[in-house]
Amino acid sequence: MILLTGVTGKTGGAAASELIKKGVSLRALVRDADKASALKEAGVELVVGDAAERDVVARALDGVEKALLILPNSQEQQDMEMQFVDLAAEAGVRHFVKLSSLEALPEATSPIPSMHYAVEQHICTTDMDWTMIKPNFFMQNLLPSGFVIKAEGKFYLPMGDGVTVMMDCRDIGAVIAEVLVGTDHEGQSYKISGPELITFHDVADQFSEVLGKKVEYVNQDPAAYRERVAPFLSSEWHLDAVMHLFSEVVDGVVMPTVTDTFEQLVGREPIPFRRFVQDHIGVYQ
Repeated sequence: MILLTGVTGKTGGAAASELIKKGVSLRALVRDADKASALKEAGVELVVGDAAERDVVARALDGVEKALLILPNSQEQQDMEMQFVDLAAEAGVRHFVKLSSLEALPEATSPIPSMHYAVEQHICTTDMDWTMIKPNFFMQNLLPSGFVIKAEGKFYLPMGDGVTVMMDCRDIGAVIAEVLVGTDHEGQSYKISGPELITFHDVADQFSEVLGKKVEYVNQDPAAYRERVAPFLSSEWHLDAVMHLFSEVVDGVVMPTVTDTFEQLVGREPIPFRRFVQDHIGVYQ
């Protein structure tokens, strides 16, 4: 039995879809059963409850051999993930898989990568086999820009000339599925990337090519961007953490590189940004 978390999100949902295709026994811990109804219909066993509650997590982990940890960013995330790790070890989970971050390094100062690094280190102190999956920037982060691209032919981010190796969440889900059902992934920390180093000026050019109209990247002042997104983030902590992370992209604190890890694991090339736009063209056009 494999326990999944994060299945109502884009990355966890993509992982669940891939694993369902592989016909493995799945259980998912979810807060909202309605959001996971399609997974239940596909044969995924649901445990409904909050990942912050020990009893709920312990019940979800009962009889589980492998577990995937994906929790949403929050001020409580590190404590919740640490507790989840401890309970998984107590339950006898053999293989623990964590979605982490390329920026999760000992020298990380941004709250989100620092949290991921601390949890990674904690996992390594247990007797469980483990695998860390470390992407950089999700293409799906640009889906909320669809409305303004339609209305103005622009998208706004405070990214300067920062460089990413952004990945489609569907590809990250494919890596997770391979790690959970494949062999020889224990003890690996996989740095995965999309097929190209890309700036947000490049992103605008590719939007323009696919949509057949001029799309402009507006390098927005951080204070103005903060005000723009504040209503959509869960807390002041989350807002500060995102802004800190974006500032590190601008400053090139961690310079991303294109790796062939995805191709080695999955056996195909990762989805390029142009195809992502084509696949979501209704959002942008």
